[in-house]
Amino acid sequence: MPDQTMQPLYTILGAGGIISNELTNHLAANGHRVRLVSRNPVSYAGITDLVAADITDEKQTIAAVKGSDYVILCAGLKYDIKVWSVAWPSIMNNVIRACKETGAKLLFFDNVYSYGLVDGPMVETTPYNPASKKGAVRARIARQLMDEVQAGNITASIARAADFYGPKADKTGFLNILIMDKFKTKSTPMWIGRDDLPHSYTYTPDAGVGMYRLLQDANSWNQVWHLPTASPAPTGKEYVQMFADAMHVKAKHMNLGKFMLTITGLFDGTIKEMVEMLYQNNYPYHFNSDKFEKYFQFTPTSYQQGIQETVTAAGITSPQK
Repeated sequence: MPDQTMQPLYTILGAGGIISNELTNHLAANGHRVRLVSRNPVSYAGITDLVAADITDEKQTIAAVKGSDYVILCAGLKYDIKVWSVAWPSIMNNVIRACKETGAKLLFFDNVYSYGLVDGPMVETTPYNPASKKGAVRARIARQLMDEVQAGNITASIARAADFYGPKADKTGFLNILIMDKFKTKSTPMWIGRDDLPHSYTYTPDAGVGMYRLLQDANSWNQVWHLPTASPAPTGKEYVQMFADAMHVKAKHMNLGKFMLTITGLFDGTIKEMVEMLYQNNYPYHFNSDKFEKYFQFTPTSYQQGIQETVTAAGITSPQK
């Protein structure tokens, strides 16, 4: 048998989230060495190289990355601008330094907050023009990383996704939480903002495949990529209808606007933090992944198929009464 210790080591910082788990599945299935790093790491897909570390701490981050050939930053922080404004810059500083010391290549999983309100499709060359405090933080760390790339100090890429949904995205996917789960419990599904505008969503298994493909391609480095996402994007009403069809229930929903979010935010910190992001739901939200699709000859999962697979994974296999 080949000596696995001679194989490249892929270290996932922020292990345990939906996207990192999707990526871990692909890495493990293809026989790669994987290290999972988080505050309280748990074995996943048979991975036993687990490191407990707080990546806001420089020494712990460097120790966790030691020996790595590839580092994937998939960290998820509490949805709180006070946390983000302190933790994200620290994390990026620490991870960049750790990768410089080890020579590891870095793939950063990012969102689209840095783009702000975009008139037209979001593409990899869309300028950063954040329309929120959280977007300003994301723009800052993205610029920092790519400045290091431009200076030749590090080999790294950014992989961005739209809002996402999919199997097991039950804690972070708005479509899962606000539509599917509501139908499942016979409650009224909710849509945030205007329901007559298109809004792209990335299917989590496609994001995992996309991250894996980027890591395996020597020519993918030192640039920004949008992970595969189906187009055209449906409207809120169309998402509700597709979930209703897949679950064999009558389509219905209520809209949550700024007033309701603000009132609810008085009692729920996460909801309060969503108010400044409402622009994403009150204007067309087109996420374009043509670059990835053309380069890798990849067709994203259709919304109809993705929603059906998400519903099936949730154990909803027969008509709901």
